[in-house]
Amino acid sequence: MTLGKPDNASPIRLRLDPSSGVPTYLQLVQQVERAVRLGFLQPGDQLPKVRELVAELAINPNTVLKAYRELEHKGLTSGRPGAGTFVEASLTPVDLPELAGLRRSLRRWLDEAAAAGLDEDGVAALVESTLRDFPERAGPTRDAEHRRSGGGGAA
Repeated sequence: MTLGKPDNASPIRLRLDPSSGVPTYLQLVQQVERAVRLGFLQPGDQLPKVRELVAELAINPNTVLKAYRELEHKGLTSGRPGAGTFVEASLTPVDLPELAGLRRSLRRWLDEAAAAGLDEDGVAALVESTLRDFPERAGPTRDAEHRRSGGGGAA
């Protein structure tokens, strides 16, 4: 994911999937959010410059600016005139040892899904339908744990 550029360059490379049906600016926003959540981007890290993304992805500068404005609106980044856009906040990250274990489990699950005959679209559909139910199941449990722990910190 790292670009082979100077120290002030962004530690991530953003990509687009024109067949996803997701607006281009939103794809950029989602990728930055995921990178922050997974710890690939930390507060202080610089996002790719607008000019770099325009050249690399062959997109309109206004699209990149819209994505960066959305990230600023969410409080994740801030623009510094003449310097670029930088990560300002973090999202609840998963600890790296836990992340590695989850990744191994997911790879095993993906192998099972493939053996069951699911292709990439089938896996995505199954994951999306399961995620729709996830907040309902995770919410009360998370709230109960929050109350048991004394309610300190952000949930």
